[in-house]
Amino acid sequence: MTLARYTAVVLGAVGASLAAAWPMLSAEARPAVLTGALLAALNTVCAYFLALWSAGRSNNAFFVAVLGGMLARMTVLLAAVLVGVLVFGLPKLPLTFSLLAYFVVFLVLELAVVSRRPTGEGAR
Repeated sequence: MTLARYTAVVLGAVGASLAAAWPMLSAEARPAVLTGALLAALNTVCAYFLALWSAGRSNNAFFVAVLGGMLARMTVLLAAVLVGVLVFGLPKLPLTFSLLAYFVVFLVLELAVVSRRPTGEGAR
């Protein structure tokens, strides 16, 4: 699956799930849930890009991309959550629950897609 198609699938999943859940969310929780969903979507697209980029490269490049990318993405997510809570005053529980729920769903999606790729197929 190309990066553009993967991004479209992720954004489609975010849009469809938020459209279904939006009426049930309180007005105060909506920005936090949206922020969590978008952060998780950005995280998974970056992870998928790094997995595609590292395919077919040396083991060293693969580990630097995957493990270094994981550390960088975790740092950015932590900073974004702190900024959201401390600066913008987003409710902690909806933000955390949304981020975690979307993260788990996208992790399963990413593993399913990456495990089906032929070995050595790089980014497009």
